[in-house]
Amino acid sequence: MQIRTRLLLLVALVGVPSLSAVRANDYEDEIEAWRIEREATLKADDGWLTVSALFFLREGPNSFGSSQRNDFVLPDHVPAEAGVFTLRDGQVMVHAPADGAVIVNGEPVTAAQLYPSDNEATLTIGSVSFWVHVSGDRLAIRVRDTESEIRKRFTTLDWYPVDQRYQVRGKFTPHAEPITVKTMNILGDIETYTSTGYVTLTVAGTQVRMLPVNSDRRLWFIMRDLTSSDETYSAARFLYADAPDADGWTTVDFNKAYNPPCAFNPHTTCPLPPPDNRLDVRIEAGEKNYSGPGAH
Repeated sequence: MQIRTRLLLLVALVGVPSLSAVRANDYEDEIEAWRIEREATLKADDGWLTVSALFFLREGPNSFGSSQRNDFVLPDHVPAEAGVFTLRDGQVMVHAPADGAVIVNGEPVTAAQLYPSDNEATLTIGSVSFWVHVSGDRLAIRVRDTESEIRKRFTTLDWYPVDQRYQVRGKFTPHAEPITVKTMNILGDIETYTSTGYVTLTVAGTQVRMLPVNSDRRLWFIMRDLTSSDETYSAARFLYADAPDADGWTTVDFNKAYNPPCAFNPHTTCPLPPPDNRLDVRIEAGEKNYSGPGAH
C-alpha cells in the first residue's frame, strides 16, 4: 500500500498526461497537418492562386494575346497575337499561328477543338495555360499563370484555434429520390448539383439541418454562418464529410471548413450556399477571412 501511494504521488508530481489529453494533442496535430497541406495546395503550380483571368466568350471569333488589340489581353510574356478562340453553337475551337508556340494537351497545334471534349483540353503557352470553363449557361476561357501577381503576393491563411467540440456527429437522412439543387454563383449564374439526402447535427449548442451535395463519394457542404458577417468570408465556406456509414452516421468537422477560391482571387467563381446551409449560429472554427493581397 505504501509503495502504491508513493507511485501515485510520483505520477501526480511528474504530470503524466492523461489518455484524453494525448488524444486531444493527436487530434490537434492532425488538423494542423491538414491545414498546412491545404495552404500548400492553394499555393501550388496548379492551385487557385495561379488563376489569372476569366474571359467570357462571345459567339464567333475572340482573339487573344498580349497586344491591346486583342479581345482577351494577356501578360507580356505571351505573344502579341497568340491566336483566336471561336465559339460556334456551343463548340469552342482554337486557331493559332504555325510557330509551335500554342500547345494543346502536349502537342503543338494550329487548330484544335477545346470544348466539348472527352477529356478537359488544356492549351499552354509557356507559363500560361487555358481551358474552357462553364459558368451556368455561359462558356468562358479560364487562364492560369504560374507567374501570377496574386500568387507572388499571397501571405498566409488565418484560422480559428483547433477546437474538438466542433467535430460533431451528424445523422444522414436520404431523400425519397435524389434532388436537384440549384444555387447562384457570385457572378449570378446558376450552378446545378445533386443531393441524395440531408444531415442533422448539433453545433455550438444549436441543432441544424444541412443540405450536402454529392462530390464523388463525399458530402460537400456549401455553407455560411453568423461569423460570415465579421470574421469569415462573407460569401461561403466549403466543408467536406465522409459518406455516411451503414447506420447513416457521418462526422462533420468544422475545424476543416475553408474558404472558396473567390476569397483570394477575383478571377474565380464560387457557388453561394443554398438556403438550408445559411446557418443561424456562430461557428467559430475553421478558416477565417483572408486579409492579404487579392482579398475581396
